[in-house]
Amino acid sequence: MIKKTISIDMDGVLADIKQSYLSYYFEETGICIDENDIIGQREADCVPDKTAISRYLHTPGFFRSIPVAKDAQDVVKELQNYYDIYVVSAAMEFPTSLFEKREWLQEHFPFISWKNIVFCGYKGVINTDFLIDDHIKNLDSFLGRGLLFETFHNVTEDRFERLKNWNDVHRFFITDLSNKVMNL
Repeated sequence: MIKKTISIDMDGVLADIKQSYLSYYFEETGICIDENDIIGQREADCVPDKTAISRYLHTPGFFRSIPVAKDAQDVVKELQNYYDIYVVSAAMEFPTSLFEKREWLQEHFPFISWKNIVFCGYKGVINTDFLIDDHIKNLDSFLGRGLLFETFHNVTEDRFERLKNWNDVHRFFITDLSNKVMNL
């Protein structure tokens, strides 16, 4: 049986980059920003200093220290039993992130083979059945079924099916499996 394929974005999907933005800002300024206060804002605008996010993205160690999104590890591990899973990250914009992202994946998702990791600059070249991403620009160029992973900067977007968290991801793909079995 040929498995369907799922591509999963790292930052904002597998990795809770929002927490890193807010933590870095607090460490730098002592100002604590509540995550509810940034809902609906662009990433670059989620803290008062409009240069901060860009600075963090270019800071050595930033990508290595991002926390894992709640339930991501368990769900991805289970889905690997039924789907071919690929981690796809548009890492070329921040070239210093490549090594850190690879180390991060080795630590938090050691069950994903290096053969299933794609660092690229443009996700439109990805040819899988599904793409889970938090950025519309990546879903717009994707030819498979795009699934929007909800985060603070995309709450007003309605062009793609929305997955609110990793429990939603699990429900979505278990339903897909059930439909496949019923159609056999």
